[in-house]
Amino acid sequence: MDSIDRNDLPSVSVRRPVLVLVLNLLIVLAGVAALTAVEIRELPDVDRPVVSVRASFPGASPETMDAEVISLLEGAVARVSGIKNLRSASEENSGRIYIEFRPGVDLDTAAADVREAVSRVSRRLPERLEQVVVVKADDDAQAVVNLAVSSDALSMEALTRVVEQEIVPMFLSIGGVADVQVSGDRKRLLRVAVDPFQLSSYGLSVTDVSAALMQAPFDVPAGSFRSRDQQLIVRADATVTSTNEVADIMIRDSVRIGDVANVYFGPEDAESLSRLDGQPVLGLGIIRQARSNTIEISAGVEEVVTRIDARYPELSLKVTDDQATFIKSSVTQVLITLGLSIAIVIATIWLFMGSLRATLVPALAIPVALIGTIAAIWLMGFSINILTLLALVLATGLVVDDAIVVLENIQRQRAEGMRARAAAVIGTRQVFFAVIATTAVLVSVFVPISFLPSTAGRLFREFGLVLASAVVISSFVALSLVPAAAARLVKNIDNTKVRGPIGNLGRRFASAYEHSLAVLLERPWVPVAAALVFAMIAGVAYKSLDRELVPPEDRGLIRVLATGPDGVGINFMVRQTDKIESILQPYVDRGEASSIYSMIGMWDPNRTFISIPLEDWSDRDRSQQEILDELRGPLASIPGVRASAWSGNSLNLRGSGGGINVALLGNDYDDLFSAAKTLSAAIEERLPDLTRPRISFDPTQPQLSVEIDRRRASDLGVDLPALAATLRAMIDGDELVDLNIDDEAVPILLESASGEINDPTDLVNLYVGTRSGDLVPLSSVVSLREEGVATELNRHAQRRSIEISIERADTYALQTAVDELRGLASEVLPDDVALTFLGEAATLEETSRDAALTYVLAIVVIFLVLAAQFEGFTSALVVTCIVPFGVAAAIFALLLTGTSLNIYSQIGLVLLIGLMAKNSVLVVEFAEQLRDKGLDVREAIHQGAVRRLRPVMMTLVSTVLGGLPLILGSGAGAEARHAIGWVVFGGLGLSALFTLYLTPSLYLLVGRFSKPRVAATNRLSEELEHARLRTG
Repeated sequence: MDSIDRNDLPSVSVRRPVLVLVLNLLIVLAGVAALTAVEIRELPDVDRPVVSVRASFPGASPETMDAEVISLLEGAVARVSGIKNLRSASEENSGRIYIEFRPGVDLDTAAADVREAVSRVSRRLPERLEQVVVVKADDDAQAVVNLAVSSDALSMEALTRVVEQEIVPMFLSIGGVADVQVSGDRKRLLRVAVDPFQLSSYGLSVTDVSAALMQAPFDVPAGSFRSRDQQLIVRADATVTSTNEVADIMIRDSVRIGDVANVYFGPEDAESLSRLDGQPVLGLGIIRQARSNTIEISAGVEEVVTRIDARYPELSLKVTDDQATFIKSSVTQVLITLGLSIAIVIATIWLFMGSLRATLVPALAIPVALIGTIAAIWLMGFSINILTLLALVLATGLVVDDAIVVLENIQRQRAEGMRARAAAVIGTRQVFFAVIATTAVLVSVFVPISFLPSTAGRLFREFGLVLASAVVISSFVALSLVPAAAARLVKNIDNTKVRGPIGNLGRRFASAYEHSLAVLLERPWVPVAAALVFAMIAGVAYKSLDRELVPPEDRGLIRVLATGPDGVGINFMVRQTDKIESILQPYVDRGEASSIYSMIGMWDPNRTFISIPLEDWSDRDRSQQEILDELRGPLASIPGVRASAWSGNSLNLRGSGGGINVALLGNDYDDLFSAAKTLSAAIEERLPDLTRPRISFDPTQPQLSVEIDRRRASDLGVDLPALAATLRAMIDGDELVDLNIDDEAVPILLESASGEINDPTDLVNLYVGTRSGDLVPLSSVVSLREEGVATELNRHAQRRSIEISIERADTYALQTAVDELRGLASEVLPDDVALTFLGEAATLEETSRDAALTYVLAIVVIFLVLAAQFEGFTSALVVTCIVPFGVAAAIFALLLTGTSLNIYSQIGLVLLIGLMAKNSVLVVEFAEQLRDKGLDVREAIHQGAVRRLRPVMMTLVSTVLGGLPLILGSGAGAEARHAIGWVVFGGLGLSALFTLYLTPSLYLLVGRFSKPRVAATNRLSEELEHARLRTG
């Protein structure tokens, strides 16, 4: 019999209970201390390191922007190390470059490298390029918080001034904020509206007026007078600040600005409009930096809004939507689920144990392990998020498993007549190896997965390591606190016998299991063959599973994007937005949505972006998905605009609105456009579940080309820059210089008088000055030609590209759509055109590859760890062979519940691999111990399975029922919890028969080929004894 004097953990625990209690309390205290310091966020930090470059070039066409600015910047940026993805877009007046770096690259270092690369080519960029800005965020990113600012006391230009000078800097000072997007703003301008015909009557050109206005802010240092004791600074100042002073500026001779132009202050022309419930407002969008915390930003925004309300009573600020609302609600729901899981697990233990004292012993493991895991989260630099909290929910069932195994064996020793303390020590020693083995199995599954570099790997990392930490802590509790508590709390073995109907049911079940197992062990091939048939059916069923990145989520926010024809302006989109808002208004009236926030012309004049935040999940009867399905029909029927409703996902991926985004890469835009039209037509014809393909490149934007005859201009003495300045001023207005008026920079805008230049033919009637001072009509040096051009030019990996966005039916799985679309593209696209997936579809491909690697890696690691622990391959092979059947059971669970195979259910599958191995280890390890005592293989596995029935069923039921609240939960983030819950609940529940019957059958078939472990030990002892006798 085991010696009580051995100084192992069980005996120390029973001899020194106070020491064990203090060690466990220290674990709890560490967790409580960490709780105040650990970060709270929605998901692990899976943000890709992203840097954006924005360039502004007033008056530049997309072709000019692409050729002269973006291609230069992109070439310089491409040399920065660590880039994973590079794409750009060139539009009228502006361009942007999106640079995604590999995971692990430091964002600050990456941004500094990009800024340095941009500065190296800055001298080669056009002189009129206004600014190049490098931002540590995706330039296409959605705002995490949207605010609407309005005022009854201030005009829109006055409100714009207050917001840009006072309000925006306050929001930019919040940690983690990358940028604040302002929409609907209208700055104050000093407009100089020139009458070109009046101008020509005085013999003056537009460039004469421009030159005079450039001198308006005349304020230059003229040096200083110095004496022995003082210095007098001299400043030459002729700055003008009023409309009268500007009108009195002399152009030439006695002609003043006021003689040929009307001078007045006014707001700039509206480039974008923002409306809240139909009322004009000034919109603010808070863009977070990659890898920053949304909850902290939201809290900072709330604090800033409070300060603004106190400092500016004339302003009204309203938060229209806040992504942190979903995150906080989702975290709350998971905490409720955690509480329910703890209650269910404790109730389950009580049902099996039949004694409150006996229930208390394993229940002690729950708070120690869960609170101690918080300390592990903080030490590993993780955060409390939905996935780590889900890990704690699932750990609730796992952390009591080891304690149940230890306590059940202690009770068995008590039933055989041992006293309390001896039973606690010896009973713990017998299962010591099994507890360590099961813990090592679970840890070995998750640790290798943590090193995968993809999005899936970074999600699995926190989930897996937190779960592994909880299991490691629980095994320490089971081997230290449980024997110490069992020796003192469980006084009488009779108190631990379950009485009543539940006890009778349990005993009848155990008896039936013993007899049925004996029958099956006579024919071990029967359960093995049945399991193989089950696995083959599951393999066929797997192909019919919907595969997507994340399940449709109810995030409480619907977005609508409406795009009009190229070339339309703000006024057209305002009328279309009115129609969209009339469709959305009933949802606000019924109390399903709280407001309608519209941004018109924010990115392009022909685009409207609308946010509709829904009421709290508990305050509405319908889900977000039901409302979306209802909206799509009416929105699609609006004439003159392409409107679609969608919602974001947890991973904040571009193109996550239920559709698919692809890009065609090639060398020529015309060839790409032809290929895109061919692919779009094939999609509409052959893929009915993919609809309304929209090609980003559409050469229908009307453009008037003013073609200059260089030879003729040179003969007439016309200066080309002067000609360009005349065209700029008379067509769109030319911002010349800023006046400093009351600490406000007010641009001077030189433009044509209203109604004078409103038709292309009016341009040829303008006059331009020559070098001799004469005027010549523009018609003598230019000719006009109308053509259609694209409004946006895209590049991917420095290759020209055209993007296609396609709507996908809700019943059409994303993976299926990707596979069929790739097959169709390979048929219809030319060889020199490549297709690449963007956004959610691209991440799904990456994740699918890594998930397959994850499963293989997990099973191989389990086999190797078990082989090392069992000191043999046969027992390890038995346990490893059980795992695929558990995965097959999970596939059926997903199929029966209509759950897709997504990133959350894949996390559940990885956990299931560990759990299946864990339960099988309990049976196999005890059979190995019995074989060491001299029993044959059949008797050892039969007795081992029967004796381990109670702990296996207790751990199985506690884990399965512990996952029940995941399935029954509702509210924010319920979809992710359902996906993991069905895999664990359904997979473990359906696979219980494999653990109970297949494990013994496989062991009987395979175990006969190996010798008991004690044989090697006995042989070594015999040879050592023989050596001692020879040398003695």
